[in-house]
Amino acid sequence: MRSDRLFISLAMLGLTLSACGPGASAPARVALTLVADGFASPVALVDPGDSSGRLFVADQTGLIWILQGGHRLDPPFLDLRSRLVELNDLYDERGLLGLAFHPDFARSGRFYVYYSAPLRPGLPPDNWDHTTYVSQFNILADDPDRADPSSERILLAIDKPGYNYEAGGLVFGPDGYLYIGTGDSVHDPASEAGMFAQDTSSLLGKILRIDVDAPGANGSTYGIPADNPFADGGGQPEIFAYGFRNPYRMSFDDSGSPQSTRLFVGDVGQASMEEADLVVAGGNYGWPLREGTTCFNKLEWSAPLASCLTPGSIVPIVAYQHTDTLSAIIGGFVYRGKALRALELAYVFGDWGRGDGRLFAARPTDSGDGLWQVSELQVEFQNGQTGLGQVLGFGRDADGELYVLVKDPGAGPEGTSGKVYELVAP
Repeated sequence: MRSDRLFISLAMLGLTLSACGPGASAPARVALTLVADGFASPVALVDPGDSSGRLFVADQTGLIWILQGGHRLDPPFLDLRSRLVELNDLYDERGLLGLAFHPDFARSGRFYVYYSAPLRPGLPPDNWDHTTYVSQFNILADDPDRADPSSERILLAIDKPGYNYEAGGLVFGPDGYLYIGTGDSVHDPASEAGMFAQDTSSLLGKILRIDVDAPGANGSTYGIPADNPFADGGGQPEIFAYGFRNPYRMSFDDSGSPQSTRLFVGDVGQASMEEADLVVAGGNYGWPLREGTTCFNKLEWSAPLASCLTPGSIVPIVAYQHTDTLSAIIGGFVYRGKALRALELAYVFGDWGRGDGRLFAARPTDSGDGLWQVSELQVEFQNGQTGLGQVLGFGRDADGELYVLVKDPGAGPEGTSGKVYELVAP
């Protein structure tokens, strides 16, 4: 993995981006098949790994639904609405944001959620906004399609100064550990951008890694993997990697070999660039010194600095500018299904697009160096549909096929416009 110490020429950066940014290689065509609708704001779709054929959809408003055989089961699998902070109908990045199933879910019935709750008592609301919980739940003993709402076991409670940059990704790695994405949630973005991301004494702006199967020290509800970068000091022991702004979605490429498994993270930018990263233990991903491949200017966000010192930081594999409607990357998956041969082994991701979402595929260059080559997918719409709407997340089923989660533009987490589509051959 390369690291850069100094960025000097923005002119040279422009050439790099034009060669490797969206639209650089021949586009693939995909079609969309509607799988389910009627959600408010679907943000995650997860296969539980139990060979049941079920898919679980997390709605930002606090509901988890089961999809089976092309139908959404009613009632919901779990209802957390009463435990969430009150969401803003116009726009909100808080809510139920992450869902992951224990690698041995078929036997243990354990799963994990990431959600935004009201601020814990004792903290001044002028400085703090809410508390994020990473919690474990169990299914009901007599009904595998229902969770036990009374079984909550809080693993992590993280107080957040701001309502934004919530991140929220949860995923188990091939090592059996739970990986958690946290945003650099600041109280005042205008003056505090990047306040926590480089601070290894804070859990904000990080990828965390914990052992949910091992008891921790001093009564902790989880253990710390012995090879975590700060397990022996120098930072919070939960930290796996740092220097992120808003690592909203992440996924492992399950290549079948733990030695070659890769962790992909889409990190939403601030003002001018988006990026995706390959994350390694102890890696520093640059925020707020860098935004994408530019040098971030805290005083004038839209005017990157000509140069910046970024000792030891790891450059992204995907970086693109805010052109047209491009505005916020939505991390996806490496495609290992069979329906879309043109996407074989490509990293498929999206962009929120200010409500006019778009889909992309990225592949490494022949040399394996530099930014990956990115092309926009040509989406074949049906039944008069003219666009995707807001792209909120991606999912993958047991066969490696991909799904995209969307809602209509123009509103926050409310209503029933949310949909789940499967990507299929046109």
